[in-house]
Amino acid sequence: MAPLALLVGALAMSEPKAPLWSLRPVARPEIQAEGRNPIDVLMARKHVQKGLRAAGRADKNTLLRRVHLDLTGLPPTPAEVDAFLADRSPDAYTKVVDKLLADPQHGVRYARHWLDVLGYADVDGGMLAERGVHHWRDWVIGALNRDLPFDQFTRAHIAGDLSGRADDFFATGFLSRAAYSDTDPTEAVAFAAVENVSSAFMAMTTGCAKCHDHMYDPISQRDYYAMKALFDPLLPDKRNLATAEEILRHEDVLAKWRADQAAIQARMDVITRPYEKQIFEERMTFLPPDVAAVFRKDAASRTAAEQAIVKQYETVVTPDARKFRDVMKPDETIRYEWIRRGQTELRREPPTLAAFWSVRADSERAARKNHIYIGGDRAKKGDEVQPGFPFAPKDLAIKGDGRQAFLAWLTAPENPLFARVAVNRLWQWHFGEGIVTTPSDFGRTGQMPSHPELLDWLASEFTARQYSMKAMHRLIVTSELYQQSSVALRSANEAIDPGNKHLWKFPVRRLEAETIRDAMLAAAGTLDRSIGGQSFRGEDINERRVMSAPKTGYYDRRDNRRGIYMGRGLDASMNMMPSFLATFDAEDGHVPCARRERSVTAPQVLYMMNGALPQTASRDLAERLYREGGASPAAKVDYGYKLALGRAPSAAERDAALSYLQNAEPAQLTGFAWMLLNLSEFIFLP
Repeated sequence: MAPLALLVGALAMSEPKAPLWSLRPVARPEIQAEGRNPIDVLMARKHVQKGLRAAGRADKNTLLRRVHLDLTGLPPTPAEVDAFLADRSPDAYTKVVDKLLADPQHGVRYARHWLDVLGYADVDGGMLAERGVHHWRDWVIGALNRDLPFDQFTRAHIAGDLSGRADDFFATGFLSRAAYSDTDPTEAVAFAAVENVSSAFMAMTTGCAKCHDHMYDPISQRDYYAMKALFDPLLPDKRNLATAEEILRHEDVLAKWRADQAAIQARMDVITRPYEKQIFEERMTFLPPDVAAVFRKDAASRTAAEQAIVKQYETVVTPDARKFRDVMKPDETIRYEWIRRGQTELRREPPTLAAFWSVRADSERAARKNHIYIGGDRAKKGDEVQPGFPFAPKDLAIKGDGRQAFLAWLTAPENPLFARVAVNRLWQWHFGEGIVTTPSDFGRTGQMPSHPELLDWLASEFTARQYSMKAMHRLIVTSELYQQSSVALRSANEAIDPGNKHLWKFPVRRLEAETIRDAMLAAAGTLDRSIGGQSFRGEDINERRVMSAPKTGYYDRRDNRRGIYMGRGLDASMNMMPSFLATFDAEDGHVPCARRERSVTAPQVLYMMNGALPQTASRDLAERLYREGGASPAAKVDYGYKLALGRAPSAAERDAALSYLQNAEPAQLTGFAWMLLNLSEFIFLP
């Protein structure tokens, strides 16, 4: 590990201008906290300087709903609301915070944040890792729940295959998800690693240095390819996850699958065979005569050139499902579609043994020389480079697997980038904006920190607390700053800081797609909170044709699970991104997402009014109110508000609801439930 003087000198080396602010040593400000949260002391200084008056504390209902949605992504239950309101002890709120941080749903909530940054997708144009990529997600959830220190969290993602912990290789899905072949001929793993590691853990944009020296930051093209050399030896590595019993039974499972497939095909042939000649002759009329002549020849007598012609035109000639349906009788069409669904299911889920694609260092690749690629073109090799990385100490000698040397530098307590980048992300997830509003760009094209003293204090505190993310979450959400009201109206403040840059009130923001969905299902009482396993297919993502599993993804049938398990991705031939996620600004995972957009659009309103999920959730919530809400309409109204909004209705709200409810039957309660889910308050963090 580099000593502090050497490290700081290396960070600023060959920099023609003043060093980047983010590369300067962390300067922990002096604070006389006197029992207060240091965050509040630092922000109070800023408020005094700017002439701002902080808003008062939020009411207990608002605060409880805020911290529940923030730390677990789920609203409080009516029982939790009642318990918190009844608890008059000084530490009532901190007890809630500790309970939420210990809840396994906390890991689910913050895994979604980290997986955005790291670039998780279930499907990405046939990526090699699709079959078991969900194990990476499960690892992240588990790591956050057990409060794995952030330096170890980072090490596992970059070199989990070298870790002494048995399950850390699952974190290398971060690297292997870039591969589309087990030989990785295009070096996709190494290229993606340079850019994604730099973005996620260093907040540096290295991408343009692939073709030329960085235009703004002190990152040369040589730096880029030196860092790539750290990852060049890596190849995808298939890890078997099957048990010994599953391996022994696999041949029997395969045999049964083949038999089932043959039986279905035989039933299909009975229906389709009478029409095959008719369709074949019709297709022949579409082909040039010489091509049709080739298809009419016996397959065994075709030359190599003729076989190539057949391959070129076979998709035109082969009857498809639509054509069979066009020529069949109505009763045959019904039977055909029923059989075809079974055939599709068999093909979509072939009986393969459970596996996960990690990475391994290949000795042959490790022995190769590494070069700069001129203009980023692999066919144009330039100067040879040695393994290294941007800002590395000049005299660094890398031996063995270079990732270890890189990680020793990256996670060193003296490295000012590492902790700054991490705590800025945590702050962003709590307040909607980071102290640096460009969380993956701490370079010259990024924004300067709005509160540099606070950022440095948080970074030094993160290091002092051994990189405990839960400790930082607790520190932030127990601050007075976090517990402020969001509805304070102070004309002087609005004039001084109209954008609330200095957080004189809590910033209201729309919830993310997954949290909106989870809150609907939680209120309706139908949310499956189980943790781990494969994703489920979004309501509007259906197979358009019989396709192999690597093309369509691997899915769980339970579609009432938390939103983190809703499959997402990118494929050139079919839509793999549920419209719900896209409508509410979720990303498909093809590239890392540092910060989601937070739009408020007409399609979002229309979805909440008319979408299948809100309609179903409204009916389920109505039935729940009918069963659990008490005998009187007034009791059901109160219960509905607590389930959906974490509070009792106002007198005006109660009167309006009761005037609508002529009776408290499920049919009318459905309209009331629909109204609750369509209130702006429901989809905003208060």
